Formats: sequence, C-alpha cells, structure tokens
Amino acid sequence: MAGHFEATPGGGAAVALDEVEIAILRSLAVQLLELIGPGDEPAEGEDPLAALFAEGPSEPPSDPALARLFPEAYGDDDGELRAASAEFRRFTENDLRTRKRDDALAVVRTLDGLSPAGDGGAVLTLTAQECRNWLGSLNDLRLTIGTRLEVSDEDGAEDGSLYRLPDSDPRKPMVMAYLWLGALQETLIETLMS
Repeated sequence: MAGHFEATPGGGAAVALDEVEIAILRSLAVQLLELIGPGDEPAEGEDPLAALFAEGPSEPPSDPALARLFPEAYGDDDGELRAASAEFRRFTENDLRTRKRDDALAVVRTLDGLSPAGDGGAVLTLTAQECRNWLGSLNDLRLTIGTRLEVSDEDGAEDGSLYRLPDSDPRKPMVMAYLWLGALQETLIETLMS
C-alpha cells in the first residue's frame, strides 16, 4: 500500500503516507485554498437564497494558474465567443470555486483527522465521496503546479524531460511534487475503476 491507493470496502480507498508526505499534501491543499480565495458567505441579515443567485465575474482571472483552473468556456478567438464565455463564467464560476474549495478542504480535513503511527506516518482511508474530493483536488493541484512550472502538453512527463532535471535546478522540488501528485492521482483512479 505504501505510495499508492488500494480499494477498501464500500467504494473507498486507502494509502499509507509518511509524515513528510502528509505535511506536503496538507501544505499544498492550504496553498490551493489561498489561491482560490475565500467563499462569499451571506452577510448577517442577508437572504441566503440571494447568494445562490449571485453573479460571478465575467472576466477570466489574470493569474495564469487561476486561469487554468477557471478556463474560458468557448475560447477567446472572436468577440461573439468571448461574450458567450463571459456570460457562462458569470453564472458558473462561483459554483466551480465552491466545489474546488470544498475538495481542497476535504483533503485538509482528512489529513488532519489521521492518527499517526509510531513512525509519524499513517494510513489515510477515504470514503467514496472523499475519493471524489481527493481526485478533484489532486487534479487542481497538478494543474496549478504545472502552470507555475510552465509545463505544456508537449513537454510534460511523457517525454521524460521532467525526470531529467538536475538537482541544482530550483524547479526540482515542485517538479517532484507534480510527478508524485500525478502518481497518487493515477493510482486513485485505477483503484476506483477496479
């Protein structure tokens, strides 16, 4: 089980994590929460149903990582498609941010709920719903890190270039996190599909 997810009864999954892995995952999830931003809670006395119908932004985020997490719906090649993308974003981005925030919070909460073993590590056991949250958050973390590293479809891990970075390259720790998160995501998907 070390390093990869295995199926548990009821559609869940489990993975053994050491204390460094737990700390890295938690730190990355918290940073993702900070990047996504706080949710819009209704002010005291405000109608909570009004928040359900609040409109979101119509412009794409300027931060490249956020733009990757909240992409244009229809591209940006012509004015008509830009207008349709803006309209789509206005009515969907708040819900998408909430879902991404909920996924990252589920990661933090499940990690905080671990009972460490004698070596500081623990076995993380997820329910079926928590697996879905983790899949979403692992994907968001990889998209964010990949954007920061400027990884494109052409130069990703497929050609091995990320594996050949010299240890002196300042990107190396984030590349290692990117590849590790990908391996976790892949084993979680395989576990859920089996």
